[in-house]
Amino acid sequence: MEGLVLVVDDNAENRALAQATLEDEGYRVTLAPTGQGGIDAFARERPDCVLLDIRMPGMDGITACQRLRELPGGVEVPILFVTAQRDLETFDRATDAGGDDFITKPFRPTELVARVKTAVKLRRMAAERSELYELGRRQRDDLLRLQLQKEQLIAFLVHDLKNPVNAIELHGQRILRDKDATARSRDAAIKIQSESQALLRMITTLLDLSKADEGRLVPAKVSVQLGALLAEVENAMRVRAQAATVTLEVSSTRDSTHADADLLRRVLENLVDNAIRHAPEDSTVKITVTSGGQFRITDAGTGIPAELRDHVFDRFVQGNRPQAARGHGLGLAFCKLAVEAHGGRIWIEDANPGAVFCFELPDG
Repeated sequence: MEGLVLVVDDNAENRALAQATLEDEGYRVTLAPTGQGGIDAFARERPDCVLLDIRMPGMDGITACQRLRELPGGVEVPILFVTAQRDLETFDRATDAGGDDFITKPFRPTELVARVKTAVKLRRMAAERSELYELGRRQRDDLLRLQLQKEQLIAFLVHDLKNPVNAIELHGQRILRDKDATARSRDAAIKIQSESQALLRMITTLLDLSKADEGRLVPAKVSVQLGALLAEVENAMRVRAQAATVTLEVSSTRDSTHADADLLRRVLENLVDNAIRHAPEDSTVKITVTSGGQFRITDAGTGIPAELRDHVFDRFVQGNRPQAARGHGLGLAFCKLAVEAHGGRIWIEDANPGAVFCFELPDG
């Protein structure tokens, strides 16, 4: 037996998941639905570790943690906060209350077990080498605070940049609707719209990459009608293609797929945007879905050497294409994360000339 873990959470499903995960690893588990219930359970049988929710009716987790630390033996037992609140203020309150770690819901079972084992080992080490333990804990807390600050900064950037970019695109639309606009003004307006939409995709991609880092990029799968989805993608990318003097060609021999509709649409938009950027003027970008469920986006550009194909989906990698055609190295990284979050795979083939970006999603 690994030891006794006390799980304090007002949500029955969360308690059941934590219990099943820990018991599978050989831990004994006792449960409490309230902060006061957790204190009573701790007093009856001192556990080796406590998992404590923050938001609970009545006594919240922060107060419960403070009370637990005042009980006999309460200082020696590791307390891990498990919460859906991922922000600096909550983290600082949890740390000040005496929390040893901070786990974000929804958690992965393997992560929960690893964090419990680490917390117990660190507490045992603290009894022998208190200075080394405090140094390690401070360094871990500093790293987590930096991560939360980064996430907060990205969230602020996404929120604060969307409004002005939307305003720029609206001004472009106004010029296009103006009957007296010159051909030169209309051409400029098309380019304004195209670049604004590309910037919005990049802003949203930043947020999704941050979610993926936290393990929160989880597809909400439904049955997606491919005809309607491809028409939506073609319509969204029409201005981008028009600005680049590229033609879009869409075809599908499959009716539907099982996926997160929003993530799938944005994967296609990013891949089509990438293809348009690399396509020569007056060429065609093809968007195809085969009967077997393979998505294929083909351009007639310079192609991608075989030795680079495993790396173009890494963040900030831009390949060897002409400088004017290069992006920011984030869109393709998002595509890989989103496809793999579905349990699918993504790869590149030759188009002779050009490249074919392909991906497949599981049927279920």
